[in-house]
Amino acid sequence: MPREAYLTTLAALVRCYQAFEAFSGSHVRALGLTPPQFDIIATLGNTQGMTFRELGERTLITKGTLTGVVDRLEERGLVRRVGLESDRRCTRVELTPEGHALFQRIFPAHMDYCRPAFERLSPAERAQLDAGLDALRRAFTDHQTANQAATDPAPTE
Repeated sequence: MPREAYLTTLAALVRCYQAFEAFSGSHVRALGLTPPQFDIIATLGNTQGMTFRELGERTLITKGTLTGVVDRLEERGLVRRVGLESDRRCTRVELTPEGHALFQRIFPAHMDYCRPAFERLSPAERAQLDAGLDALRRAFTDHQTANQAATDPAPTE
């Protein structure tokens, strides 16, 4: 069976993501959080909170894991759940004052930690990388949209 041409790109993407996760995750754990906990704190920072659905869409955390991570952050007093008066079926997750203070301390520290690695690339290299990653993202979303359109049933009248 011939090797698919895109596998080289896929392998490079996976290796890059794994390297970033190892690099970033070690610092996040040194800050006293797991990577998913940091993801939620960072996502909620400078917001009025988000529903579970919004958090799931904006983080790298799977839906099945999200509730448990929020539970643990809530136990630590860093987030709270607030029912929405407009839709009592929805719950918003927001940072507590303690969670906001933690965000103010660790988010800039993590950006400072990550910056030197990204600065090893020239501005032109970063621009090229940004463009390539954006093109790959569009290829996935365009293909997904086309597949959904092809499989959605035709409207009936």
